[in-house]
Amino acid sequence: MTNSAPLQDRTFIRLTLSRLGRAIANFGTGEVKGHARLRASLLLLLLLAINGLNVLNSYVGRDFMTAIEHRNWQGFVYQTVLYIGVFALLTLAAVFYRFTEERLGLLWREWMTHRIVGGYLADHLYYHVNASGTVTNPDQRIADDVRTFTTMTLSLSLIFLNGTLTLIAFSGVLWSISRLLFVVAVLYAIIGSALAVLLGRPLVRLNYDQADKEANFRSDLIHIRENTESIALAHCEAQLRGRLRRRVDAFSSNLRRIIAVNRNLGFFTTGYNYLTQLIPVVIVAPLFIRGSAEFGEISQSAMAFGHVLGAFSLVVTQFPLLSSYAAVVTRLSPIGGWGEVTGEEVTGGITIFEDERRIAFENVTVQTPHSTRALIRALTLDLPARSRLLVTAASDLATDALQKAIAGIWDAGEGRIVRPRLDDIALLPDRPYTPPGTLREFLGRSDGAVVEDAIAWPALRTVGAAAAVERAGGLDVERDWDDVLSVEEQRLVALARLLIVSPRFAVIAHLGEGLDKDGAARLLGALVERGTGCVVLGDDLLRREDFDAVIEIDAEGGWKRTSLLDGA
Repeated sequence: MTNSAPLQDRTFIRLTLSRLGRAIANFGTGEVKGHARLRASLLLLLLLAINGLNVLNSYVGRDFMTAIEHRNWQGFVYQTVLYIGVFALLTLAAVFYRFTEERLGLLWREWMTHRIVGGYLADHLYYHVNASGTVTNPDQRIADDVRTFTTMTLSLSLIFLNGTLTLIAFSGVLWSISRLLFVVAVLYAIIGSALAVLLGRPLVRLNYDQADKEANFRSDLIHIRENTESIALAHCEAQLRGRLRRRVDAFSSNLRRIIAVNRNLGFFTTGYNYLTQLIPVVIVAPLFIRGSAEFGEISQSAMAFGHVLGAFSLVVTQFPLLSSYAAVVTRLSPIGGWGEVTGEEVTGGITIFEDERRIAFENVTVQTPHSTRALIRALTLDLPARSRLLVTAASDLATDALQKAIAGIWDAGEGRIVRPRLDDIALLPDRPYTPPGTLREFLGRSDGAVVEDAIAWPALRTVGAAAAVERAGGLDVERDWDDVLSVEEQRLVALARLLIVSPRFAVIAHLGEGLDKDGAARLLGALVERGTGCVVLGDDLLRREDFDAVIEIDAEGGWKRTSLLDGA
């Protein structure tokens, strides 16, 4: 056990550095590489200017103090003017440096968020990740961790780059004043860094756990907000209160451990920083007393020592930030990996082949997840354009799984499904989904074309949804439709969208729950007239003569096809 912990820590650090390098390389070679490289180059130039001005400032400060010691009025006035001039240039450089850093950070966050969101929504990855539970709180990681990652990566990179330039710039200054002081600074920084890593190493894992525990607490609060009516009717406040209390106890307990580690680290770093004020004076003051150094060199040595020690001691001064950063990189890496998706079809045992002309099932067996029980066995069927197929089953699980298999999100099973690409097929589940926004946006095609009133309202009236839409405020009001429309009304609006969009095929679950038999027949006829083939799943409420064929699936997964066109 004792041997595995250091090994795990080394693996953790190695993976973190690898992921970090990949993220920076992707940004530097991505679509915005021109702007990114230009702003990074400007940052480097400003950093060089700031370090050069800091070195110049140390010499001006030395001569300023020496002029005071010698009571040299003209020298004092001249050095004062130089001091003010250097401060003015430093102010300009520092302000533009900060401005450029923030703009580069914003560019990186914007680019990375677009990339990750695109990958997250591609090929149903959001569904697979949330269904498998392999990544907790992906929404929080995308929203918060991307922001933290880009800001901290840029900040830490510049801190360490600035430390390197500062070390180069001030080592010569410190060496020229006292070689002993330079050696003391190096040894002091090395010993301090080693102790800081030893004392603060637990923070990496603790910060990682803290982010997850805080996100779990927020997730439960969001769940309560989104299910207020169900919670009130079920009267399960006591269970939720107990769950929230456990969430609070979990993040509080972990946070107490973080505070304890920070306390121990703080004892060391605070004392470490206080001693840096005394060491250069103790070493250089005897040189001044013996007459081998000017008075101004005492203040110059203190400044140079601080800069050199700060450069060597970045691990000490930045360790709390570094530990939080390592946790963010680790939490974000599974999400960031989705940004590398190339759009390939996600498949399991059931493969998907795209054909714009038909829906077909080629020896398709659909199984329950994590088991060998077959819901549908060796289904073979070809559904050409403008066809109407009814699929009934002894269990709704079978028809639900078949719809998910068509969508490409049900992996358990084997065989091949042929269908149009998802942009040309409409999948209406038993539980409808109407995204936030305006209904005019929802009723249109995915290419963003605006739906005119002359097209939208007749479709809504055909399915009986016009009154509900008028009551909600019309087509152009932005609402969270889950709170405004009932499930039945949302189903009707989704059916109206089929008439407007006219996809090549529509796969509809439980059509009879939204429309009566005559209404369903009219809708099916209107869709066929528009060139849309229809697969209706799980409905015994509809008239079979309104379909071209019927598939009946029994409790063992066996199936029987009845063609109503030829009377077979």
